[in-house]
Amino acid sequence: MKNFTIVLAPDSFKESMTAKEVCLAMEKGIKKVNNKINCVHVPMADGGEGTMQSLIDATNGQVYTMKVLGPLSNEVEAQYGILGDGEVGVIEMASASGIHLVPKEKRNPLTTTTYGTGQLIKACLDKGVKKILIGIGGSSTNDGGAGAIEALGAKFLDEDGKEIGFGGGSLGKLKKIDLSDFDERLSKVEIEVACDVNNPLCGENGASNIFGPQKGATKETIEILDENLKHYAAIIKEQFNKEVINMPGAGAAGGLGAGLVAFLDGKLKKGIDLVIKYSGLEEKVKLCDFVFTGEGSIDYQTKFGKTPIGVASVAKKYGKPVIALAGKVGDNIDDLYDNGIDSIFGIMRGVTSIEEALKAGEENIEKASENVIRLINIAN
Repeated sequence: MKNFTIVLAPDSFKESMTAKEVCLAMEKGIKKVNNKINCVHVPMADGGEGTMQSLIDATNGQVYTMKVLGPLSNEVEAQYGILGDGEVGVIEMASASGIHLVPKEKRNPLTTTTYGTGQLIKACLDKGVKKILIGIGGSSTNDGGAGAIEALGAKFLDEDGKEIGFGGGSLGKLKKIDLSDFDERLSKVEIEVACDVNNPLCGENGASNIFGPQKGATKETIEILDENLKHYAAIIKEQFNKEVINMPGAGAAGGLGAGLVAFLDGKLKKGIDLVIKYSGLEEKVKLCDFVFTGEGSIDYQTKFGKTPIGVASVAKKYGKPVIALAGKVGDNIDDLYDNGIDSIFGIMRGVTSIEEALKAGEENIEKASENVIRLINIAN
C-alpha cells in the first residue's frame, strides 16, 4: 500500500463544521485505511464568513476578542486575528458591523455605522502588523466606510465645522473631511480587501439599490442613501482627487470598499486569491500527491470563485489530482470537471433531515474520505 502526501484544503461546511474540523474528519477517515499517509491541513475560505478563522488555523495564528462599537452604536464583542508570522492582521468587517448584529426590526442603513470595523483595524496596527486583510461581506451598513475611517482619526464635518454623526443618512450634511489626526501608521501598512462583488458605489447597480433592501432600506431611503453616497464621492474627488464613484467593488459592504480604497489605499482582490496566498497553499500543493477539498454544497455556482475551484486552480498548475467532497451535490456540475476538479463525492449516507445531516457532518466526512482512499488504493 503506497504512502501518499495529501493536502486537505476544504472550506467550512456552514452550520456544521469549520474548515479545520473538516480537515480533522478527513484525516481520521484517511488514516483508518493507511496510518502512514501524510495529511497536510490547509483550512480554506473564499473571503466570506470563516476567512479569519481559516487563515488563523492554517498559519497557527492567534485570535483576539475586544469590545467595539457595533452597527447600532452599542457595544458588541468582535474578533480579529494575527497570522502565525505576526506580521499580518486579518479582519472580517461583519464581526464588528455585520447584519447579524442588527435585529430585523432595527435594520436601518440611514443610521448603522462601520465604526467598529475601524476599531479592529486600529487594534491590528497596535500589534505592529505590516499588512491587514479585510473581508467585507455581510455588512449592515451603507455609510461608505465613513465610520471606520472616523475610528482611525478622521473627522467628517458639516458646514458649521461640527461632526456629522454616524450612518449613511448623515453623509448628505458632509462639507469637509479633516485628516489632520488620521493614524499615521496607516501609511506604512498594506491593506488588502477581500471583495467578490463588482458593484459601483452609486446608481442602479450601486450599494444602496442592490444591497440596501436587505439592510432595511425602503424605496424612499434608498434614494436618500444613493444621493448621499454621490455627495460623499464628490467630496472625496474634490479634496483628495480620488475617483471612487464608478470603481468596480466600491459599492461592496455599503460603500466600505470605496472608503478603504480612498483613505487607506486598499487593494480590492478576490477573496479566494487572498486566502490561497496567505495560507501557503501553493507551496504545500507542490509537494503532495493528491488534494482533497470541499464545501457544504457544490453546484454550477462553485465555478464562480468558490473555494473548491480556487484550490483546483492551484493543484492543476502542478498536475495534482483534486477530489471534492460535499454535503450536497447540485445540478450542472460538468463544468467543474473542466475547471480542475477530477472527482466529486456527496458525503450523505441516506435520506435524513437537514438538522440530522448537519449534526452528522464530521462522521459523514470521515466515512467518505475513507471510501475515497480505499478506491485510490485499488487504482494504485
